Amino acid sequence: MAISVIFTSFFKALGQIGDKRFRKVFWLGIMLTFALLIAAYAGLLGFLQWIGARDILAGVVGDASWLGDVINLTSFFFMLFMSVFLMVPVASAITSMFLDEVAQAVEDRHYPHLPEAMNVPFAEAVRDTISFLGLLIVANLLALILYVLMPPLAPLIFWGLNGFLLGREYYTLAAMRRVGRENAKVLRRKHAATIWAAGILMAVPLSIPLINLLVPILGAATFTHIYHRLDGQKSARYAPSSSF
Repeated sequence: MAISVIFTSFFKALGQIGDKRFRKVFWLGIMLTFALLIAAYAGLLGFLQWIGARDILAGVVGDASWLGDVINLTSFFFMLFMSVFLMVPVASAITSMFLDEVAQAVEDRHYPHLPEAMNVPFAEAVRDTISFLGLLIVANLLALILYVLMPPLAPLIFWGLNGFLLGREYYTLAAMRRVGRENAKVLRRKHAATIWAAGILMAVPLSIPLINLLVPILGAATFTHIYHRLDGQKSARYAPSSSF
């Protein structure tokens, strides 16, 4: 496991955190995340109205004019509660659509000799985003069972699970720009232990409010460095014919 590669890559990424392209992707991801959460809240209210939640409750507690306000307030606090758990995975997934720009900023600054990278078609980026979002949410919801059964191990489970998922996503993103999706998977298996360890390093800040929103940016930048330090010099062996 290349521990020195992980930390060197991380601190290089941290040193570039003020890059204007990093900031652009960060704010774009946050704005789209809030827009999605607001849309989800509006959808929840619409669903409750569609099923006649007010009439159902009125049949139980009697006719009361305050039921509508209670339903609205309850649904608001429910979405606020859920956003605590969903904000990071949703932000991570949405931001992943634009992380190609982060990887390019890293390469422009640290690897200017490289030829132009392969572009990820927007439709492919959206598909990957939906897949990643679904995987993150389902995996973390299932992990809640383990948190309840083994409370002392909850932090380790959280870091291990999300480290695996984040490492898998961000390394693939960095590598497939240079060698294509299938060859990126080959390299990912080759460096599985290093990628998981680096992913855990990314997952630890997920527990820190506000700082956790920087994880997608730092992750993409760190794994771009990791890819180039591990395989950048040897990537010519991997034909990019099977790209996306």
